[in-house]
Amino acid sequence: MKSLKKQLGQFPDEKRKEYFSTLPNYLNGRFQNILTTPALLEGESMTKLLLQSLCKIENTSPKTTLPFVETDLKNLQPDENVLIWFGHSSYFIQVDGKTFLIDPVFSGNASPMPGSIKAFQGSDYYKPEHMPEIDFLLISHDHWDHLDYKTVQQLKDKVGKVICGLGTGQHFEYWGWTFDTIIEKNWWESIDIAEGFRITLTPARHFSGRLLNRNISLWTSFVLKTPSKNLFLGGDSGYGNHFTEIGEKFGPFDLAVMENGQYNEKWPYIHTLPDQLMKEIKELKAQNFIPVHNSKFKLAQHIWYEPLELASKHAEENNIPVTLPMIGEKVNLDQLGKVNWKKWWEEYK
Repeated sequence: MKSLKKQLGQFPDEKRKEYFSTLPNYLNGRFQNILTTPALLEGESMTKLLLQSLCKIENTSPKTTLPFVETDLKNLQPDENVLIWFGHSSYFIQVDGKTFLIDPVFSGNASPMPGSIKAFQGSDYYKPEHMPEIDFLLISHDHWDHLDYKTVQQLKDKVGKVICGLGTGQHFEYWGWTFDTIIEKNWWESIDIAEGFRITLTPARHFSGRLLNRNISLWTSFVLKTPSKNLFLGGDSGYGNHFTEIGEKFGPFDLAVMENGQYNEKWPYIHTLPDQLMKEIKELKAQNFIPVHNSKFKLAQHIWYEPLELASKHAEENNIPVTLPMIGEKVNLDQLGKVNWKKWWEEYK
């Protein structure tokens, strides 16, 4: 019980809440989406959804161990510009000499309850000990499948700075991270993190919360501008008008990392549906994209490989370059659009 209490994190303190109350996207003690965002489709209920989730659907989890590539992250060449995906929404970027780790979940679970929501076999090779020194740890929001207590605590001595939305830093302080390690910002606020490097927090259409109290901290996407690259790091989001605004303000992007998975037509406002993804890419003015939020945890009732299959199909139909690595496989950020990615999931259906 004590361990669970620690994992829950901590509500924002009074000083934080006093500041939040001055912000346009904070009302009645909660952060707000730009658009009205119900958790469920009108007419649906959590009870009905829970009952439906008990119905057995084939292939929501892989039948065999998924493939992965063992990349030695600690011995990358200093001049390599690479992205390495670890399944779901966890990935590492080394670009222009700086290292970034986004939403790492390496504990084998996407839930605080032992044994629940286990990682698919083969998707959980990478652990905190495989990570090199991390200049910047980026956390998009505090859901269990994006902010993993066990993982971040094991990474603490490797991380230079944590960058997150307002309120999320309270969890890190509660877990013993020093105040000057944590940078919390609101949407549209930027941080110059090194010469030629700027991170801007940008809106997402989602929610936050580690148990019952929703939206007391901010959920976000990121724009990462480096000396040679312009990247959009999506976080979780349903479709909304923020994609157009981000594209107009910060696009075009060399690469967009896009949520693509754990969707359901019953909750269309908080996760992108497959037929909305290409619209988001175009509105962002992204020249290439990588679909994430799939292939590690079963959080929805779709076939496990459907997000990749549909993203690939729709990208081909719209003539949009797509990047489709296996877990652990290097993506060369200097060669985007020049690689014919194998549809690796087809052998594991």
